Amino acid sequence: MVDFSLNAKSRDDAGKGASRRLRRLADEVPAIVYGGDSEPQKVALTHKEITHALENEAFYSQVIKLSVDGKGQDVILKDVQRHPSKPRILHLDFLRVDKDQKLTTRVPLHIVNGETAKGVKLGGGIVTQLLNELEILCLPKDLPSFIEIDVANVEVGQILHISDLEMPKGVESVALAHGGDHNLSVVTIIKPRGAAADDDEGDAEEAEETAE
Repeated sequence: MVDFSLNAKSRDDAGKGASRRLRRLADEVPAIVYGGDSEPQKVALTHKEITHALENEAFYSQVIKLSVDGKGQDVILKDVQRHPSKPRILHLDFLRVDKDQKLTTRVPLHIVNGETAKGVKLGGGIVTQLLNELEILCLPKDLPSFIEIDVANVEVGQILHISDLEMPKGVESVALAHGGDHNLSVVTIIKPRGAAADDDEGDAEEAEETAE
């Protein structure tokens, strides 16, 4: 697990004009820190530091040590606004977290044993991921960087749902708490169309030979 730390400074200015000046003149990114018992706080971070942090997938789902004017607090990243055509970060939202309070956030889903799955090795299928991230509920200390989906025993045509995932200790799926209707499909192994066509042709040829 990677430990993330960021330095920020408080800012009093507000509005789109102030944010544009901040980005253009100081090469900084405006952000907001909210949640907990404190009032929302406007802060600014260096664009270079944020860009580097965002290159790591775990940054999106891990607790971050955010120091604002030297005062530390634990937060998670809740939203990133990017420029539609330029490699620029426009704004960030951070949510304060309490070590004793469960939090709700999203974490990525990673497939393991995809190349050696039964449906791939024996059935010639292709692993298709239908859900890339999962909303979870847990204490900050139990927050995983990602959740693994083991497809070693998955066969062609089989579908794994959220309820089939092995959740890390202390982690709950938010979807399942809402009932079975929210038990979404996560991954399946499908047979390529060409392979299906080849099977059909083989069956047809075998039928013709039998008829002769």
